[in-house]
Amino acid sequence: MSEQTTTSEPALAGASQQAERPSTFRRVMGGSVGRNLGLVIALVVLFIIGTVTAGDRFADVNNFLTIIRYASVIGVISIGMTFVITSGGIDLSVGSVMGLASVVASLAAVQAAATQSSWLLMVVVALAVGAAAGLINGIIIAYGNVVAFMATLAMLVGARGLAELISGRRTQIVNNRDFLEVIRADFLGVPVLIWIFAAVAVAGWFLLNRTTFGRRTVAIGGNAEASRLAGIKVKRHLVYIYLLAGVTSGIAAIMMLGRTTAGTSTHGTLYELDAIAAVVVGGTLLIGGRGTIVGTVLGVLIFSTLTNVFTQNNLDTSVQQVAKGLIIVIAVLLQQRFATRGAAARKR
Repeated sequence: MSEQTTTSEPALAGASQQAERPSTFRRVMGGSVGRNLGLVIALVVLFIIGTVTAGDRFADVNNFLTIIRYASVIGVISIGMTFVITSGGIDLSVGSVMGLASVVASLAAVQAAATQSSWLLMVVVALAVGAAAGLINGIIIAYGNVVAFMATLAMLVGARGLAELISGRRTQIVNNRDFLEVIRADFLGVPVLIWIFAAVAVAGWFLLNRTTFGRRTVAIGGNAEASRLAGIKVKRHLVYIYLLAGVTSGIAAIMMLGRTTAGTSTHGTLYELDAIAAVVVGGTLLIGGRGTIVGTVLGVLIFSTLTNVFTQNNLDTSVQQVAKGLIIVIAVLLQQRFATRGAAARKR
């Protein structure tokens, strides 16, 4: 009798463990695939709403390209923001840095030099301005031990003020025809702006998911001290991350110059908030330790589609802001729920 009891205990324990272990479907749906699927469903719902309410005006190929083109600039900024938030930081200066880069790259002297040499000079200048601002942010945060919120807030104000001083608060028209012809062109029927967004997104996905740089970024966001003890040079890596965010702001400035044919200190106003919203809705944890480029791209497209639906139906932009706010709140609440469940699962 005792032998039967003894042999049945492991069986009962195994059955109990099997009952507690989630199925393969639940594991998949609880991971990145499930989160991205939810975003895809939300995007499809928005497309259905747009088609029903606006008809052919919305369900037109040119309108779809308009949605993606509208999303492309903020999308590039959001890719850089994904790395920053994944590392446990924040960058409030990306919009102002984009405005500053657009102003410097469109200066009369820069355009004149670009006309005599190559339009690529304007691209190099915009990237250099973005990289310099990101480098300053990274050094202050990593080696100055200043909280990222305060350091990038200071850069937000400083970069915007510097852009106003340089431009005299005037809009600078882009006159370099070679630059405009390239940036405003279509390739295979798709605007170059969309191709740039796609290239940055693919590069960002590869960097985050297939390189040591990405793994270190996630590790630092999960536990910076443990990462340091594991041999990761945390401070130097943080500088690289903010440098990357600055470079994406520079790329966005180039795209904005092509889209608007003008450089102005007002470019990028509140873009930092739109980028953070897209990243959070996409599934990147605000506390760091988990990031997703695919989710960020879907988040950007959701907000761009929402804007287009409201525009096509001539709805009040104030209502649009309310809807966007609700989406952000729901995304944060879902993040908290997943984080709590994940912590509980690790304790078991």
